Parts: sequence; C-alpha cells; structure tokens
Amino acid sequence: MIKFGTSGWRGVVSDEFTFANVRRVAHAAAGSVKESVDVGYNSDDYRQFLQGTAPSRVPTVVVGYDTRFMSEDFAREVAAVFAVDGVRTLFSASDLPTPAAAWAVLAHKAVGGVMITASHNQSHFNGLKWMSYWGGAASPTVTEELERRVELLGEHAIKTMAEERAVKESWFETVDFRESYFDQLETLLDVKAIKKAKLKVAVDTMHGSGRNYLRPFLEKRLGVQVVALHENRDVLFGGRSPEPSPETLTELTELVKKGKFDLGLSCDGDADRFGIIDAGGEWIPANDVIALAYEHLAARRGMKGKAARSVMTSHFIDAVAKSHGSETRETPVGFKFLGELLRTGTFLLAGEESGGLSIRGHVPEKDGILACVLMLELVACEGKPLAAVRERLQKKVGEFHNARVNQHVERLRQIIELQDRLRSKPPLELIGASVWRIDQSDGFKFILRDGSWLGLRSSGTEPVLRIYAEAHEPKRLQELLDAGRKMIQGKI
Repeated sequence: MIKFGTSGWRGVVSDEFTFANVRRVAHAAAGSVKESVDVGYNSDDYRQFLQGTAPSRVPTVVVGYDTRFMSEDFAREVAAVFAVDGVRTLFSASDLPTPAAAWAVLAHKAVGGVMITASHNQSHFNGLKWMSYWGGAASPTVTEELERRVELLGEHAIKTMAEERAVKESWFETVDFRESYFDQLETLLDVKAIKKAKLKVAVDTMHGSGRNYLRPFLEKRLGVQVVALHENRDVLFGGRSPEPSPETLTELTELVKKGKFDLGLSCDGDADRFGIIDAGGEWIPANDVIALAYEHLAARRGMKGKAARSVMTSHFIDAVAKSHGSETRETPVGFKFLGELLRTGTFLLAGEESGGLSIRGHVPEKDGILACVLMLELVACEGKPLAAVRERLQKKVGEFHNARVNQHVERLRQIIELQDRLRSKPPLELIGASVWRIDQSDGFKFILRDGSWLGLRSSGTEPVLRIYAEAHEPKRLQELLDAGRKMIQGKI
C-alpha cells in the first residue's frame, strides 16, 4: 500500500519503490491536477492535439530528481506517464535540490511538482514528493486523495509515452532551473555585506543534489572562498545516511578546525535540510539556527512577522519572537503545515528541529541552502562566530538546552502499545515535577510548569521512536531524556 508520510512517499528500492508503483502515483497525480484546473480545450487547442503537439493550455508540472540510485530513471518514468495523460513536463537538466524544484513550480506557474528523492534516508530508499502549485509540500487532504486514486487503480497497467515522441509533441521539455533559483536567493540576502566580509567557508553536500548549487552560488554570486567535500555522485552516500549531524560531518568539522574556516555548511541528500559548523568546529543545532535566523532578520534587517515552528521544536524561537513583540504558532511535525502558515504572508520565519527553515518571500518549503546562506550573512554582518552571537542572544532571552534521541524498534506493535498506554494512563509527574499540560497534536508532549518538556513521537518515514526534551539547565535536560527512555520501556 502506498502511503504518504510527513514528506512524501518513500520505500525500499525494488521492494515498495518500483517503476510500476511510480507509474501508478504519476497517473493518480495527473488525474488530480487535470480535475483541479480548467483544461477544457478550445478549437485551437484541439487542432494542436490532432496535429501531434501539446495544446497551449495543457497543465504543466515540474519534475526533478536527486542523486540516488536510478532517481533520474524514475523521474523520466513519471514524465512518460504524464505525457500520455495530457500533462506537460518541465524536466530538470540535472539532479536538483527540492527547494529549487519548489521555486521552479512558482517561477514557471506550474500546477505542481514531482521530486524523486528520499531526502536524508539511507541509500536503499527512494521516494516521491508531490508539491502543489504554491511551491510547497502537498497538504494531507491532497496526498490522501492521491492514495485513494492509487488504491482504486489496483494492478491496472499504466501507459507511457516514449521520450522521443513526448519531446516532438511538446509534452516534455528539459530545463536548467539553477540560475532562476540563484536569482531568487539573491533577493533574500544582503549580498553587499557578504561580499565585503570576504569569508572563508567549507562545504559538504554529502554526495547529494546540493552539489551543483551550494558551492557555485557561494562562489559565483557571493564571492565567498569555498573548499568543498563530497560533491561527486555516490549513490551509497559514502556509506552513511545523507543527513547532516555531528556524527556524519566529522570530516567537515576537522576541515573547519584545521583550515580555520569561518563556517562549515552542509545540506542533506536533496538539500532541504541544513547542518551548520561554527568557526572552531562547534556544531550549531538546528533549534539554535532557527532562533538565530529570526533574531538576525528582526534585529539587523528590521523585518517583522510571526514565527512558526513544529511541536517538537525548541521554544527558543518563541522567546526570541516575543522579545520583538511577535507571537509563535505551533504545528504538527512536517513542513507542509508550516508552509501553509508562510503562505499567509504574516509569518516571517518557519522552522523545525530536524533542520528545516524558510522565510517570507521564499518558497513555503524548507530550504537547506537558504538556511546556510542566512547563517553566512549573519556572520558577515556581525563579524563574530555564531556561538558568540548565540551567547549574547541567550543572555537576552534565556538558555534553552535541548536534544533528540532516536530509538529504533523491531516491532511496529511496540509503538502502538506505547501510544495506547500513554493515552489511557499518561504520567502526571516527571523528574519530581507535576506535568502542567499534555499536547497530543502530534505524538505526546509533556510540558512542565517551568517551561521544560519531554516529547515522544514515531517517525513518519522510519521504524523509529524519537525522544525530544528541552530544559533551561543541562542537568534537567538529561533527567528528561532518561525519563523518556524509561517511558518507552514501560517503567514510567
């Protein structure tokens, strides 16, 4: 059964993720977009159709792909289905970051976008993200409709069109989306300040699709001196998951230390998540990056607007937004929910602890490249390491210590049993303090009166239970993490 999680449909290649299943999802998507837009052909359109060319009013979809095993082949299969179904494809000329695909949807006024990617998952996974016309991840309502359409297809064979014919009849066009995306990024930055700072940066794109985007943008558009790691295509990602973390970025960290770089910047497999290494090799958690970005935009750039974060993201951003007279909205996990808020225009920034961030005026989709260059701009403007800016900010709004621990489970039943137990008999006391509030909007979040909290939720894409915790003191943070482990074991 094909199910869309927090960020698309993913599966093991040649097991769930097959050409047959990709064709079924593409056919379902084509049916959905044709029903949602006016594609009634007039006489000129019909004449074009009879002459073997795509009608001028045909719906258009952007199709991109990452550097995973056979991603481009799966993407071409999507385009082949779209051509038969009367949907025109703008096909990426090279492997593409998800945020660049999202921008292409907006720039070309497409009715949607497809990205073949499993983002940060291990190399034996692949996936399909469906983006709506607004340049962000499709809402649950849309993906649930796609799931129903796929289910109704059963094992029905899906027709495809040969690429040569699709090109000849204008159903398929290859497009280089890079320069348009670079132009968009420049509108969001203080390019003059970055160029003036003459920073030296190390970059690790983890063999992912940020490889032709992050370093080239830094060098060509911002005049930054860059040393890059892992820009070659490796479908095994060097034997690691392409997810930026202190454990996966040890080589980048050492390079930053030894080379005395101002920053180390990294993106995950499809460049929608970020990883930041400060001068001296210190890892800056995503929770802190989100808070630093809001402070920078509000205090130095004079921008105003609310903040948005997912339920398991640090309340650090809440305190920073409050210091500027703004409120913070909380959503379930998944940037599709945050993207809906960004689309209103009243939110300045949206972020999630897993490494997702975007801002007003950009795509309502997380953008790891944008997050990297915003931190670059912050350092350029401040003339100080990120850690020093963070320390100043903590003195202003208070300290927030947080962590996330992943616990793999062998039986999915274990997750269901835990959820049933917490619903029927939730703990009313943790680490010697009363539980003030329990939030069940996405998993379980136990909030104590001093503002510290413990969260538990299952991953939307992996057989993993995640423990989240935050406190104002490191000791209390560790106590909450221990309590989370005991809760999973049934000892609390």
